[in-house]
Amino acid sequence: MQVRGCGTALVTPFRQDGSVDETALTNLVAWQIESGIDFLVPCGTTGETPTLAHDEWLRVIDLSIEAAAGRVPIVAGATSNSTREAVAKAQEVAARPGVDAILTASPYYNKPTQEGQYQHFKAIAEAVSKPVILYNVPGRTGANLEPATVARLAEVPNIAGVKEASGSLNQIAEICNAARPGFSVLSGDDAMTLPVIALGGVGVISVASNLIPREMADMTRAALDNNWEAARQIFRKYLTLMQANFIESSPMPVKAVLAMMGRIEENYRLPMLPVRRDTRSKLQRIATDAGLIAKPVAAPTEAAGFFVYENWSAGPHKAVLHRSNCGQCSNGKARPAGHSANHARWHGPYSTLAEARQITQTLPSVLIRSECKCI
Repeated sequence: MQVRGCGTALVTPFRQDGSVDETALTNLVAWQIESGIDFLVPCGTTGETPTLAHDEWLRVIDLSIEAAAGRVPIVAGATSNSTREAVAKAQEVAARPGVDAILTASPYYNKPTQEGQYQHFKAIAEAVSKPVILYNVPGRTGANLEPATVARLAEVPNIAGVKEASGSLNQIAEICNAARPGFSVLSGDDAMTLPVIALGGVGVISVASNLIPREMADMTRAALDNNWEAARQIFRKYLTLMQANFIESSPMPVKAVLAMMGRIEENYRLPMLPVRRDTRSKLQRIATDAGLIAKPVAAPTEAAGFFVYENWSAGPHKAVLHRSNCGQCSNGKARPAGHSANHARWHGPYSTLAEARQITQTLPSVLIRSECKCI
């Protein structure tokens, strides 16, 4: 088996109570396949896998297999910085009939030598019969998997490829040149997909395809078919979106946009958090420009009322004055991420700005008063 084309590193949707949202995950997988994605990668880093319990990790993979129903290959994530645990996890997912290959990242935090990484991956590959895809992401793991080591590992019969996210085109060029024929070099960065294919790579494991599966698949296929003009047109249209997914730590931005699209609820597990307010505004603008969400239709200024938002989630009571059509107000229904309904409330609506300002001054217990930019 050669892993080829565009595969989605799936997010893991959560409910508000923190449990895995199985319905949202199943729907996401179905939409990905209907949009023409080539393969799926559940339980990669984008799936917040370090926060999943063992049973949840297996459940996410099983749900992906069930929803895919054999229509596309499943490349299951199985990573640990303990070689013994990584071997056990790989064996566990390899025993599942619906798993076609295994993605496993370099041991994180340990910072092993090149020989240590070679022995780690070799032990995993020799413990299973299914294809193994290496994942080199030194920005996350702290250890780079060098081209000479990849070339050695490519000689292990069932090590089928590498997801390369070092960000170095020189390194990727060396890997493409040194690895055996048929060894799959996959971009681990959406924005590097076209240059990686130009060097001899065969696709991408994508974050952006969570949002634009059809477009990422079409771009990748066009490049693989040497239709570079079509590939570049798609690339230019969506480059800003690809980059936006890393304004803050992934998968925080991509989950925020998926929630804007109505595909999932925007819930995370610590240490992941909702994106900052300024990031959210950028993501909304970029997603709107990309056609992923509708451009909000602002009510006429003269028709807008006014609301006062009071909160005391930390420190003294604060009051902020908003127009009712402000995105942060939404007619007194919005609530900033992390603000509990038990520690915040809206006052209003008020028909005039003067009235709203007067109310703000007379609210008891409020020590800090301000006005939103919408005013």
